[in-house]
Amino acid sequence: MKEKYIPFLFLLPALLYVAYFSFYPTASAVYQSFQTPHAHFVLSNYKGLLYFGLSEAILNTLFLSAGALAIQFAVAFVVSSVLIREFRGKSVFTALFVIPFGVATVVAGFSFSNIFATTGGYANSLLRIFGLPPLNWYSSWGMDMLTIMVSDSWKNTPIVALILLAGMTSISPEIYKAAALDGAGPLRRFIHITLPNLKGYIAIALVIRGVSEFNIFALPLILVGYRPVFLTTMTYEFYSTTASVYYSYAAATVLLAFVLAFSLLVIKMRENH
Repeated sequence: MKEKYIPFLFLLPALLYVAYFSFYPTASAVYQSFQTPHAHFVLSNYKGLLYFGLSEAILNTLFLSAGALAIQFAVAFVVSSVLIREFRGKSVFTALFVIPFGVATVVAGFSFSNIFATTGGYANSLLRIFGLPPLNWYSSWGMDMLTIMVSDSWKNTPIVALILLAGMTSISPEIYKAAALDGAGPLRRFIHITLPNLKGYIAIALVIRGVSEFNIFALPLILVGYRPVFLTTMTYEFYSTTASVYYSYAAATVLLAFVLAFSLLVIKMRENH
């Protein structure tokens, strides 16, 4: 009997660590989301979030996540299609492409704040070279979104490309040769061979990046600042309510974000099956 329980003793420190730093904060947040200074287990916190712009935060989070993922997957498909081939300087190109993923988010945000600066920014300098007028990259909600999407995609596209590259290397070249002999062009081979064989890898990349996009905070805060009129994400809501005395509102925001992300994940998994 002692030998039977020895493996569980080795696992006990890890289980206690996960329980204390993961399960306990989650349970505490759920409990606090139903608390008020005068009553227990009420829904007034969730009703109160409507006055803090939660509906706009949810829409902004979904739009920002969808746009950033679309850019990352589009660029990642192109890059992985290039890296799957052998060419001179491939190792150097791969190393340079992966570097942005190792850059701290705060550093990336500061760099792109200089790139998209309204006066003296590198983006407007590039536009002037081509004879185009400079732009105010923070003039509207749409421009704010575009700026954050581009900045986030520069940093996180490498991990998506590496996942897709791993999937492409698992596809036998003989399948492409047979399809080419049957007259299938590059586009048809991509649609009927590459995409079906990458479904599992695409799902992994979507889960990893989708969850991270829901937590996006540093880039919007550095690039556009806390301007609820233009841009407010769910993490912004958590930041703004935690910075004040409304800890119960913050807990309610966290719980709603978790439920929303989990619901989208379940829907995606059901579609795959």
